[in-house]
Amino acid sequence: TKKMASIGDAIDPQKHRLADISCEAYGGPSREDMEEMVYWSDIPNDATYASPFRDPEKYLTFEPDHGGWNNIRMAMETTIVLAHAMGRTLVLPPEAEMYLLKKGRSEQKTDFGFNDFFHLDWLDAEHTGIDIITMDEFLKREAMTGRLMNMETNEVLKPPKGQVDWNGKNLSSLWTYLRTVGFVRPWNPMECLAAFPASSDPKDIQKLHDMMDEILKDKPQPVDFAGKPFPVDAPPIDRLRENLADRDKLCIYDEEMQQARLVHIKVDRVEKTRLLIHFYSFLFFEDWKQDLWTKRFVRDHIRYRDEMFCAAGRIVKAVRERAKSRNPDKNPEGLFDSFHIRRGDFQYKKTRVPAEEILDVSKDTLEEGATVYIATDERKKEFFKPLADKYDVVYLDDFMHLIPNMNTNYFGMLDALVASKGRIFWGTWFSTFSSYINRMRGYTNAKNRTDGYEDGTMKSWYFAPLEKKDEMHVYWPSRKPFYMREFPTCWRDIDRGIDEL
Repeated sequence: TKKMASIGDAIDPQKHRLADISCEAYGGPSREDMEEMVYWSDIPNDATYASPFRDPEKYLTFEPDHGGWNNIRMAMETTIVLAHAMGRTLVLPPEAEMYLLKKGRSEQKTDFGFNDFFHLDWLDAEHTGIDIITMDEFLKREAMTGRLMNMETNEVLKPPKGQVDWNGKNLSSLWTYLRTVGFVRPWNPMECLAAFPASSDPKDIQKLHDMMDEILKDKPQPVDFAGKPFPVDAPPIDRLRENLADRDKLCIYDEEMQQARLVHIKVDRVEKTRLLIHFYSFLFFEDWKQDLWTKRFVRDHIRYRDEMFCAAGRIVKAVRERAKSRNPDKNPEGLFDSFHIRRGDFQYKKTRVPAEEILDVSKDTLEEGATVYIATDERKKEFFKPLADKYDVVYLDDFMHLIPNMNTNYFGMLDALVASKGRIFWGTWFSTFSSYINRMRGYTNAKNRTDGYEDGTMKSWYFAPLEKKDEMHVYWPSRKPFYMREFPTCWRDIDRGIDEL
């Protein structure tokens, strides 16, 4: 039962559920037009599931990732899932500027909290298994009352200068403080899986160790499972084998960590403690039902806010109308194709290829004259001339009249949502932006049971490097580097076992 002030206290789940979406307050589109945007499901039974370690009087704090938005999102998802798996109250970081989301500082909001992007208040209100509070609420409740102590000296420590409101402030001294009073275990997701036993019984922890020892006698490689996934309800040793991804350690939520009042997740590139990993690639659950619940939890509840989905819905409707008007007899549904072409500050030079090469590698999958939506950070649109000469190319810029009051720092999220609705999709390898588009496509394919849904594959390609072109057409388990793409284990057959929780 929720007892403490949390961010969802003002939400009435009886009046509005996160699974519902209405765009009346945002200028449309209609519910009918929004149906295709909805990849999530409404599973009331899931909202009551709690971790066997549930203890809302214990807390998890975390430092956001320092990279671009989709890296920040990945780490946040992983942290929220860790909070639920540990049964801890999640403490959100203060509002702050984020890398590449600082446009229009004098005209619009640029200090963001995660609730600005996701309905974390609704999540808190709907789920009995997780509490979410703000940093100032946490500091008032725990730090200013003398409950937080230096982990080495046991001396009571209050926040720097007794400050509880850190919104819009420099956060370095706050992170130093939380690293001092919190239990910090520098898990490196490249080396280990965060493993959670089926219960708090120490015998279950030993089971995990025994499984790992057995697997390492003949260590598998990810390629062993290419096109050959285990069933999602396979024995835990088989699921662990498939998700190992060439790692040889388990990071276990052991008794010492369970006892800590505060666990803090720090970001330290030198120590490689950055959570630049998909939640499903890092966390392993002995209980397959908890594993699938976690994947549904992220799909159904950690989604962009209605304002963004409605804006994207208006744009998708407009793109479809344009595509239909160009060929109403052959394209009555207004199908369009989509690309994400990352240019900007991207560090992976192999993917920075001329538009002529992109045209050449993709032309067999598109029809001449087709409407093509390109999500991109390339401002010089003449770069795309080879594509524009052959197709009816459109960009987010062409639909600004549909989103007149939208914070421009949300435009990247809109680009991804629109591009995810393409008949086919061509993405940029190594880009977590393209990866997230493919995840949303995977959710949609599974929901609609379209071609490839049984093994999690889809009509998506990568234009460079050439050897990665067909990656999304074969089942692959998670493998390093994890951020380069998303993997079907995230969306494949995750609705199994709902009534068995």
